[in-house]
Amino acid sequence: MLDTKLLSEVKSFVFESFKKELSSQIVYHTFKHTEEVVNAAYEIGQAENISENDLEILLLAAWFHDIGFIKSFENHEESSKDIATKYLIEKDFNAAKIAEVCKIIDATKMPQNPKSKLDNIICDADLYHIGTESFREKSNLIRSEWESCSGEIFTDIEWIEQNEDFISNHAYFTNYAFDKLQHQKTQNWLKTKKDLRKAISKKEEADSKSKLKKADLKRKKEKAERPERGIETMYRVTLRNHIKLSDIADTKANILLSVSAIILSIALSTLFPKLDKPDNYYLIYPTLFFIIITVITMIFSILSTRPKVTSGKFTKDDIAKKKVNLLFFGNFNKMPLKDFQDGMQEMMNDRDYLYKSLMKDLYFLGIVLEKKYRLLRIAYNIFMIGIIVSVIAFIVAFEYMKNG
Repeated sequence: MLDTKLLSEVKSFVFESFKKELSSQIVYHTFKHTEEVVNAAYEIGQAENISENDLEILLLAAWFHDIGFIKSFENHEESSKDIATKYLIEKDFNAAKIAEVCKIIDATKMPQNPKSKLDNIICDADLYHIGTESFREKSNLIRSEWESCSGEIFTDIEWIEQNEDFISNHAYFTNYAFDKLQHQKTQNWLKTKKDLRKAISKKEEADSKSKLKKADLKRKKEKAERPERGIETMYRVTLRNHIKLSDIADTKANILLSVSAIILSIALSTLFPKLDKPDNYYLIYPTLFFIIITVITMIFSILSTRPKVTSGKFTKDDIAKKKVNLLFFGNFNKMPLKDFQDGMQEMMNDRDYLYKSLMKDLYFLGIVLEKKYRLLRIAYNIFMIGIIVSVIAFIVAFEYMKNG
């Protein structure tokens, strides 16, 4: 590399400036990048056979082209020119050459628009990494720096799309850079397109999963929040309780029937044969009373468990007017299957009709339960009072016999 005292001093000055003043947010346009651009500019300048004087101007511009980042992220080229001008004036550098250095720095502005051979060289040197295997690594650093300094956040797809568009529209200006870097640049472009397809596919897959997850959460939320869930639970629990109460009533009636039947059979087999003897005439009235009470108890027990089935018929007009409760078998047991299916379909399609049918079913089941327990209570009261009176009657009859 061209080694002059001025270039050595500039290198030290740029190094110290970056070291002391560069923000930690700047992770790509650092001293390392500047040094890489200087080396690339020297390499391309040598290959393009520029003069030593032009090479010095080119390298000075390369050293200073990004030093403006220590001042600001936006329009850093203007700051770079100011710093370079001030430094070179202090070094008594030729004014015309200083102007040339600033002109070359201007050429690095994006989008690139070089106007001279030296401009072409520094433009190719500044974007040298596009044609190297380190392109992806450098691109990630540029993304991080851009997001930190500008506050603009890119998705993976947005950033890859920008890279793909940038590479496809980029062209090297010097023959040397084109010959050396174009092949790898093409490979980088193809890899970027592949990365873009993967990113899009990944996003579509994630979006699909997200939509399914959101739909599932929405469905679960709606299912949990909809009032029908609580209503259905209420009907289910209430109907189950009514059915249990009905079973209990039937069990109690069966117990009373069994006990009464046993008592009646004992009375008929034990007491009745003794009533035809004159000595046992005092047992006639207590025994008859006892048997009558037992029979009445059995009658009320039977009444409490006796089923009642309605006609089992209904018309389509009844369904249209929502008069019939299709949930009770007694309302459809004599109807054709087709009519019943049509009626059920009509009810299931009409939520209001369905809930009213459930209400009717619950209401009439309650009416039946009330009748069951009322008759059962009468039967138990008759049985209880009858047993007490019968015992008293037998005691009185025995006392009468002894005293008589």
